[in-house]
Amino acid sequence: MTGLGNTIALLTRWRRDHEAARHGQARQDGKDGRRGGRTLTEHDGFGSNPGNLRMLAHVPADLPPGAPLVVVLHGCVQTAEAYDHGSGWSELADRHGFALLFPEQRRANNPNLCFNWFLPGDTARDQGEALSIRQMVARMVELHGLDPARVMLTGLSAGGAMAASVLAAYPEVFAAGAVIAGMAQGSAATLSEALESMAHGRARTDREWVSMVRDAPSLAGGRAGRAGGTWPRLSIWHGTADKVVAPANAAALEAQWTGLHGLTRSAGMDEVLGPHRRRTWQDPAGGVVVESWTIAGLAHAVPIDPEAADPDARCGHQAPFFVPAGISATWRIARFFGLIRPEAAARQRDRAGDTHASPPAHASLPAHASPPAGAASDLAGIITRALRSAGLIGD
Repeated sequence: MTGLGNTIALLTRWRRDHEAARHGQARQDGKDGRRGGRTLTEHDGFGSNPGNLRMLAHVPADLPPGAPLVVVLHGCVQTAEAYDHGSGWSELADRHGFALLFPEQRRANNPNLCFNWFLPGDTARDQGEALSIRQMVARMVELHGLDPARVMLTGLSAGGAMAASVLAAYPEVFAAGAVIAGMAQGSAATLSEALESMAHGRARTDREWVSMVRDAPSLAGGRAGRAGGTWPRLSIWHGTADKVVAPANAAALEAQWTGLHGLTRSAGMDEVLGPHRRRTWQDPAGGVVVESWTIAGLAHAVPIDPEAADPDARCGHQAPFFVPAGISATWRIARFFGLIRPEAAARQRDRAGDTHASPPAHASLPAHASPPAGAASDLAGIITRALRSAGLIGD
């Protein structure tokens, strides 16, 4: 029972942090509502929707045909609107001309609004939540005449882990992806494995991490990758002070995706930006196919820079899970995706001027915790009953 006791202790801690985050998120949602700042539109009728997800989107006015699409997956206790407000994705979409798709979890699927990244029935190709997201992408491309060759995917925490799984399940659909404080495909298939992965990472060799994608029967049909046998490019982000999802998970993502691209982790090249580090891996033509950002002092959150010296990089708002860190993950991911148009950036600089200065990159960063995903498997039932009997969860 020691393992069960440890699991309950972890869940108790995450429940406490989750309640604080939920209250903070509720306050933020109230502020957004008072501002009337709703930017997303809900869509129905996009397919069979086996994952029972909501489909919300933001399409800038007068968006021309052939524009790119970015799919954004929120974290636990978040909504699509809250994630958009904190991250600033719709600000960049209006500025640089691309569409946004925000799949949203329902409480009926997961009481903490986590995407079920560790349930095999939701991460396998053509099943559950993964298929619902794929159907939403097809609907957006059809409805707005978007470029199917320029579809990208990003997510935070549980949304980041789901993003890694969907990229692995549908590599022919996505040109690139980004995972913030998330986990590699195959990190867990049960609740106990999910907790272990989040707390410590999983002990696997680089080759084993690659095999979790290449050799997984549940991903058959997508293993050939995109046209020409290539795989989506990937941007990885993780804070050094993350106590919810251990930084070891970033190393697992590095191993998995450099291996899929036929590279080794030892081939990475480092550069330093203030206290932060960026490691890159290039293909034979010199293009960056995998990058990994290590953000100094950052807890479980998206780093933002709403007061950036470059006005084009100013996006997002401080909120639960969104922390000013002197660097904007949203803007740099958009640049990694090839979405930052130089002429639009120049216009933004002309309008705003360069009067703002960036805050210190290594400021005091509050720790924001995300709860674990919902229960699954027989072990999950045991743990749920134990938590309920202990008064940690309601009926």
